[in-house]
Amino acid sequence: MATDAGPGRIPGRIPGRIPVPSPADRRVPELDPALVAEWRAGGGEPIDLFTLARERLGGIAALDLASGSAPAVLVTAPQAVQHVLAFRPDRYVKRSHRARLLIGDGVLAATGDAWQRQRRLLQSQFTGPGMRRYEGRITGAARIAAARWAGYARTGGVFDLGDEMRRFALDTIWRSLTGHPLDPATERELGAVAHVVAELPTLPADGGAARGAVAAELARIDAVASRAIEAARDGTAGPDGPGLLHVLLDAAGTHPEYTDRLVRDELVTLLVAGHETTATTLTWLHLLLDRNPWAREQALAAGPEGSPERRQAVQALVHETLRLYPSAWMLPRSAARDDVLCGYRIEAGTDVLVCPYLTHRDPGVWEDPGRFDPARFTEPGRRPAHPGSYLPFGMGPRACLGLRFALLESTVLLEHLLPARAPRLRSVPEGAAYSITVRPDGPTPATLG
Repeated sequence: MATDAGPGRIPGRIPGRIPVPSPADRRVPELDPALVAEWRAGGGEPIDLFTLARERLGGIAALDLASGSAPAVLVTAPQAVQHVLAFRPDRYVKRSHRARLLIGDGVLAATGDAWQRQRRLLQSQFTGPGMRRYEGRITGAARIAAARWAGYARTGGVFDLGDEMRRFALDTIWRSLTGHPLDPATERELGAVAHVVAELPTLPADGGAARGAVAAELARIDAVASRAIEAARDGTAGPDGPGLLHVLLDAAGTHPEYTDRLVRDELVTLLVAGHETTATTLTWLHLLLDRNPWAREQALAAGPEGSPERRQAVQALVHETLRLYPSAWMLPRSAARDDVLCGYRIEAGTDVLVCPYLTHRDPGVWEDPGRFDPARFTEPGRRPAHPGSYLPFGMGPRACLGLRFALLESTVLLEHLLPARAPRLRSVPEGAAYSITVRPDGPTPATLG
């Protein structure tokens, strides 16, 4: 867990070290196979190997992840990150998505023309006018969460922080999708989403076997999606009015590719992307505030309730949490054609792993990167200028559609919860689990009494 300390700036900081390629050999430097073998024999986590490669070789490094296969290229240097994700997205493409068995052909997994059509449809829902439509729904979910916390404070009951953050985030996205508050039965059934997401790293490589391992959970998710789609198709709008699901069904009237299956896939994609990442970020944020209580006090002291100053301070808490635990901690790509990346030759077919998690923790990019310091995002000159230095939701054309939604959602909840009593953690997780998101690897029991 990060610790607290104060500001400061290192002059002349070089944003991410990139090894200088030899004029005679512009191959990406590869991590010593003996080190990879040692890591493999020790059963280490991939992030351990990635960290070692970055430390030994810099912001562009090759490593043999699967013995006998072509080395993958790890990219963490900001300028290389920007090249892959923003400047050359046509050369570094998504091949598949780890969660495809869950989200199907939803926008996160779609590629090519299908992806462009699907993203275009959803894009308008997450711009300024679209966001105003959902702010009231976010506030409604935040008030319900605040009322639950008031109950915990009265009774002194123990609750799990992670579970509470998931309840809030799931209620928010369900209201935004359907116009209805989340009811207890739907909440129970959608617990299957978190189960499948947690199981993804350990599922068999074979698609059929993987699907079979979580078949019961997928069936529960499909049943919820089917009921929601039928209710929306019947014209049943919730108390908050039509939601994103109605937008998808309206599209089906003019775009034949929006079959019931694709509508289901988009619905589940938005459910996963709209609550899993936000819930994880908010859980980490509370764990960080438990270690750094001064940060909560500073945010509340920044200005009165409802003031721009307090909102900016609260948003800085969110941004600093996202720096340490980005929603998109790993962005895998495949080189569709030969390319030159910051002077290094990348051959077609190479797996390229962009790792925002390590970019955000690179001491050549961020000052004292292991320290929790929200002032990086409020004090001028504290945040690195290069756009590839901070990308918690990715960057370029495939950056997360819901960036503004997630930031607003987190900010609104914290504005409701921070002025109340701070949670007291009875125990804290020892580390992190790396799946679709980086999440705490254990329960987070807490009290407010």
